[in-house]
Amino acid sequence: MSFGQGGPSGGPGGGGTPDWAALAERSEARTRRRRLMTAGGAVLATVAIGAIVTTAVVTTDGGGSGADRGASRLPSPADLPEDTAEPEPSFSPVAPPLPPDPKDYISSAAKDRAPITADGFFPGGKLTTGDRVHLKGATNRTTDCASGTQGALGAVLTDNGCEQLIRATYRRDGVAVTVGVAVFATEARAKRTVDQASGGLASLSGEGVTTFCRGGTVCRRTTNSYGRYAYFTVGGFLDGRRVTTADKDVFAVGDDLTNFTFHQIHRRGLTQASQAAADPNGG
Repeated sequence: MSFGQGGPSGGPGGGGTPDWAALAERSEARTRRRRLMTAGGAVLATVAIGAIVTTAVVTTDGGGSGADRGASRLPSPADLPEDTAEPEPSFSPVAPPLPPDPKDYISSAAKDRAPITADGFFPGGKLTTGDRVHLKGATNRTTDCASGTQGALGAVLTDNGCEQLIRATYRRDGVAVTVGVAVFATEARAKRTVDQASGGLASLSGEGVTTFCRGGTVCRRTTNSYGRYAYFTVGGFLDGRRVTTADKDVFAVGDDLTNFTFHQIHRRGLTQASQAAADPNGG
């Protein structure tokens, strides 16, 4: 049996084997057409987006060419500041005054004008230093400086112009110490008194303290000065025993009072210097 040309081609209605080559060629042709359509759509979409963006820019700028619109928003030369440099910090050529020196206010009577009293130097009823508590006894203030001394110290105070002498006694565990502050007009007079000092301060009894360090009893004595003040101590045992270098309790009480007196004098200067700094015009 013979077949016509259409039979073996496998076309519709044919009963033979399909023509696979022809089918593949037609499929490839359809694929190429789809690719061309997809690419063309992407190009059209890009062009459309660009047109939209351009329209938006033109609408936002309010019309006119881009160069004209940019120029219209720039300030004119007359509106620009002439000097755009940062301002330089300014400093006063005059240096600020130094704070007052507290020692200046206790070195001469001209500046040291705060009241001078026994309670001002030795306030309260006791002195506490660390774990040591010293009970205050009698106090005394006199303008007859020699009357509160023993031996040659009275003449030294008088010759150097001592204006007043303030004394206070403290006691602790059978030890008593009298501390005295002599007031002079200048620092130089106070220093000269210390250099010339001989004899010593007279102990002050009363207010629970019996007489001590009198009648030749060996006691510990100290002499110092700060500013226009000379200050002294005399200390020993209330039972009259002589003091030796081994008696640390006597030395401890005396040192506590010496340090306390120095700080009280310094505090006078500090207080007056602070007041002067707060009110430089004195009023």
